[in-house]
Amino acid sequence: MATMPASASDLLKSFKLKTKQQELLIRVSILCLVYILAFITRLFSVLRYESMIHEFDPYFNYRTTLYLTENGFYDFWNWFDYESWYPLGRIVGGTLYPGLMVTAVLIYRILRFLRFAVHIREVCVLTAPFFASNTTLVAYFFGKEIWDSGAGLVAAILIAVCPGYISRSVAGSYDNEGVAIFALLFTFYVFVKAVNTGSLAWSLASAFGYFYMVSAWGGYVFIINLIPLYVLVLLITGRYSMRLYVAYNCMYILGMLLAMQIRFVGFQHVQSGEHMAAMGVFFLMQVFYFLDWVKHMLSDTKLFQAFLRITVTSAVAVGGIALGLGMVSGYISPWTGRFYSLLDPTYAKDHIPIIASVSEHQPTAWSSFMFDFHILLFLFPAGLYFCFKRLSDATIFIVMYGLTSMYFAGVMVRLILVATPAVCLISAIAVSATVKNLTVLLRSKNKVVQTGSTKGSGGSKSSSKALLDQSQPFQKNGAIALLFGAFYLLSRYATHCTWVTSEAYSSPSIVLAARGAHGNRVIFDDYREAYFWLRQNTPQDAKVMSWWDYGYQITAMGNRTVIVDNNTWNNTHIATVGRAMSSYEDEAIEIIRSLDVDYVLVVFGGVTGYSSDDINKFLWMVRIGGGVFPVIKEPDYLVNGEYRVDKGAAPKMLNCLMYKLCYYRFGEMMTEYGKPPG
Repeated sequence: MATMPASASDLLKSFKLKTKQQELLIRVSILCLVYILAFITRLFSVLRYESMIHEFDPYFNYRTTLYLTENGFYDFWNWFDYESWYPLGRIVGGTLYPGLMVTAVLIYRILRFLRFAVHIREVCVLTAPFFASNTTLVAYFFGKEIWDSGAGLVAAILIAVCPGYISRSVAGSYDNEGVAIFALLFTFYVFVKAVNTGSLAWSLASAFGYFYMVSAWGGYVFIINLIPLYVLVLLITGRYSMRLYVAYNCMYILGMLLAMQIRFVGFQHVQSGEHMAAMGVFFLMQVFYFLDWVKHMLSDTKLFQAFLRITVTSAVAVGGIALGLGMVSGYISPWTGRFYSLLDPTYAKDHIPIIASVSEHQPTAWSSFMFDFHILLFLFPAGLYFCFKRLSDATIFIVMYGLTSMYFAGVMVRLILVATPAVCLISAIAVSATVKNLTVLLRSKNKVVQTGSTKGSGGSKSSSKALLDQSQPFQKNGAIALLFGAFYLLSRYATHCTWVTSEAYSSPSIVLAARGAHGNRVIFDDYREAYFWLRQNTPQDAKVMSWWDYGYQITAMGNRTVIVDNNTWNNTHIATVGRAMSSYEDEAIEIIRSLDVDYVLVVFGGVTGYSSDDINKFLWMVRIGGGVFPVIKEPDYLVNGEYRVDKGAAPKMLNCLMYKLCYYRFGEMMTEYGKPPG
């Protein structure tokens, strides 16, 4: 019995981990906790309401995913939807990015194979949180590749709870961005890894990551323009290498060929102006490679300089002529309106009002940056400083990613989502570098630093040591104070993120909530009740006209044919609906009959004070309708330049179809106790 403690002690010693093994264990444990945290922090809406799809676009994604599950991939790829855009219809397989739907169905098939009795709707609801957890792992490896493992861990923690990412990855947010941010960050990570290593395997991985991004979201255009810009900067700054040549060429060629397999993208990589930068840099890389080979072949420097001038001039001339001929002949299409609006924020409002009418396409307010980033907004410049201090191929990439994405986030509020990974990574570098410097200062022993002449006397040496001994405690106390301050700010960041996630980003727009007189939560489920009424009380072949915002929800939940929906591919058709809504009743009925409409759906929030109703959106109907039909003029609906809906409103406003439908018999209703009706 007496020998047992000794043997137990020996057993424990045999399992004693080395320092590196301890670090690995701690790192893996933290990553596992962060992975779980990223998932559960996005489940507020499921716990508070129920498992449901949010917003507008996710309902189309869910409907198409359900179709793919029930009918298979080939029927899905060739699906012509008669219930959308009546009487035109929609070729679904050729007008969407299928990555999200295929991913959800693949997860569903795997779970069913493992005998989990799940419905496809539950998979759709939880797809975004699952990929958000995966994004934390990619952020860790990306931060480790750029800086060190400490920066990677901090980046994973920051992005796990950052509101800028949570806004599009909560449970129920079944939209393309839910998987696209993972694909975007993964593509950037493996490409930087390929540039650092020159490995063909990592280059192939970046091509496949780009293919997945193309299949998932139209934001792939950001990748195919940022990477060529990054390569161009490296070429200009003299950082050309064979590693860069292998990484970019493999990624571009294979990625382009794979992307062409997506029907919605097709040959845009060789025919669209938005993709020409990537092609131009690709040919420029071949010129650099050729010149590098000639430089090794020619021993005469002057001869090489002359050859260099001739080659560069010829390449620029040929490229310019080819681009000009392509644009003049129409082979190369011009930039799209959304691309122009990113470079010129006023373009959409002046030329394409339907783009400007979308709330997420509006310029970003400064308060939104603070709301979505909190202290990261101040750590971001500090991280840029550390990156510039230790420039490398990897840090140059993250700096360019951060600066370009922050500019686009300022132009369009939706693109805060794209900037969030860069902000988290650069902020993580700032936190990691600062904490590392402070901890090194705390651990440092007293060292005598000689100043002045190296031939100083013994008295000067002793006085210098005494001064250092006196200043050492103050430096350590300052470092401790700064560390506590940093951890306090990070704790406030976590508190802010939790509050924003719970209160701002976990409320589905299809179910509204408010506080009653006694502080209890009141649920308004009018949207789903209205769509259920349509499903149960209208003929199967009924056509419903509404503003395009509600098209996806009507077809998904009401199962009825709509005139327009959220795809907004036909501006004339939407303008026709806008004209009907803004016309007098006798004119509107003629338009409605010409469209073979059976029911008109409007959303009115006058009873409950709901501000996002159709009356609030009405001026956009006028602007979009007036863009196609000049007979509709916005000033006719205003009074002295003001938009009014009371008795002092413009006569055309008071007598248009939208106003008549919304305020029908409203004067007979008592909306507030003790106040007259209406």
